[in-house]
Amino acid sequence: MRKGLRRTKAEPRAWQRMLSGRRLDLLDPSPMDIEIEDIAHGLARVARWNGQTVGEHAFSVAQHSVVVEEIMAHVRPDVAPRWRLAALLHDASEYVIGDMISPFKAALGVNYKDFEERLENAIHVRFGLPAKTPAEIKALIKLADRACAFFEATQLAGFTHAESLAFFDAPPHGYSLTIEPLPPAAAQARYLERFHLLSEAAGYTPTAAAFDTE
Repeated sequence: MRKGLRRTKAEPRAWQRMLSGRRLDLLDPSPMDIEIEDIAHGLARVARWNGQTVGEHAFSVAQHSVVVEEIMAHVRPDVAPRWRLAALLHDASEYVIGDMISPFKAALGVNYKDFEERLENAIHVRFGLPAKTPAEIKALIKLADRACAFFEATQLAGFTHAESLAFFDAPPHGYSLTIEPLPPAAAQARYLERFHLLSEAAGYTPTAAAFDTE
């Protein structure tokens, strides 16, 4: 190396290669690098509760998301298909960042939240939803999310009924659920099935450019 020249340290890689061939920039995600097949594949292999659940299979984020959308429709039967799609996608960012338990998210602080929000916004734009979900819909999704967590906690994660009520509140009136965790391939297929049904009902049509893998 010549005197006076300093070798610059390479910038750390900030993208992840997906099975579709996409390279998703994790710091500045583009909607055009997001594919539902990658999301479904990843979420079907991400375990809720860090895998600390009973049964042969983990309860995946993909299966959880399908249940949350179902609970949302139970609570508000007239909710528009686009918002049911938003419920299905409410944890879609976890195909990249994993399902961190709430205490760990709180410990990571605001930078993690900013990172998660950028990815969520890109996912929404990719599938024809507003980048920002209206507050009323976010509250409805959160209610359904907590209801699903109640059933998961009591049936899979070792919580007592009283503990689940304290942490997650009671599930909506008239809704019951018996959880049977699915193997990854089945959870992935069910997630994709719901996505295609809801996106069609919501009028979402992917552009040809979105599928250009150049």
